[in-house]
Amino acid sequence: MGAPSSVVSLSRWYKDKERGSFYGFWSTSHNIGEALTYILTAVVVSYFGWQWGFRAAAIVALLGVLVISVFFHDSPESKGLLPVNEDFRKEKKSTWQEQKGVLKNPNVWILALASAFMYISRYAVNSWGPYYFETAKGYSLTQANSLVAVSAVCGIIGTASSGFVSDKFFKGRRNAPALIFGLMNVLGLSLFLLGPKNVWWLDAISMVIFGLAIGALICYLGGLMAVDIASKQASGAALGIVGVMSYAAAGIQDIASGYLIESNKSVLNGEVVYNFDSISLFWISAAVISMMLALLTWKKT
Repeated sequence: MGAPSSVVSLSRWYKDKERGSFYGFWSTSHNIGEALTYILTAVVVSYFGWQWGFRAAAIVALLGVLVISVFFHDSPESKGLLPVNEDFRKEKKSTWQEQKGVLKNPNVWILALASAFMYISRYAVNSWGPYYFETAKGYSLTQANSLVAVSAVCGIIGTASSGFVSDKFFKGRRNAPALIFGLMNVLGLSLFLLGPKNVWWLDAISMVIFGLAIGALICYLGGLMAVDIASKQASGAALGIVGVMSYAAAGIQDIASGYLIESNKSVLNGEVVYNFDSISLFWISAAVISMMLALLTWKKT
C-alpha cells in the first residue's frame, strides 16, 4: 500500500529527467528494510522473547507513520508551489479516466509480465539459493547463506545506482540498461546453476552479477518503466498492476520450484539424490522470457 503512494509523490515532486535517480534510491528501501528485519528481529527476540519480535515491528511501523505525517506532502501545489512538471499545468482528465487508460495500455501489461518472470528468478535464489548451494554444490549452511548474502548486498547497490545510470548515461531511457541488466541476470543464473561444484570464487562472482542485475531490474521492470509510460496521475495504478503480477509470480514460483525439486529426487544406496536439471531450466527460462518481454517495449517512452 505504501509503494504506489510513494511513486505518485515521486511523479509530482521530481522532474522527468531526474525521477529515475530518486526512484532508484527510493527502491532500495525494501532491500535495506528486509536486511535490517532479519538482524534486528533476531536481536530483539533473543533478548525479550518472540512476542517482542512482533511488538517491535509495530513500534517501528508507528514511527514510520510519524515520519510520513510530518514530511510526506501531497504535491507542490498543496504547499503553495508551482507544479514541477508541465503535465500538471495542462487540463487534466479525472484520475479514474487516467487509471482506466493504464488498464487498457498493453505496454504496461507487457512490463508487468516481464517483471513477473524476473521475480521468479529473484525469489528462486532468495528462497532456494541456500538449499541449492548446500544440496547441489556441497557447501555448508554458513557458506551457502554467505553466498546468497553477497547477492543481497549487491542488490542494494544495483537498485541504488540503476536510476542514476539511466538518467546520466542513457538520457532517461530505461530500455538499453534494462537489456544489459537482463543479460547479466541470465549470465549470473547460468553461472550459479550450471557452473562446476564447490568453486567458491566462481559462485561468488555469479552472486555478484545476479545481485547487481536483479537490483537494477527491480527498479526498471519492477515499476519505473511502467511509471514512465503511464500518466503521472495514474502512476500508482501502473505500479499496482506490476506489483500484483510480480508477487503472484513469486508465489507461484515457490510452489512450482518445490514441486520440481521433490518430483526429481531418487534414492541411491539409501541416500536421497536430487536432479536439478528441471529447476535450472525453469529459473533460467524465466530470466530469458523476462528480458524478451521487456524488449517488446523498446520504442515506448
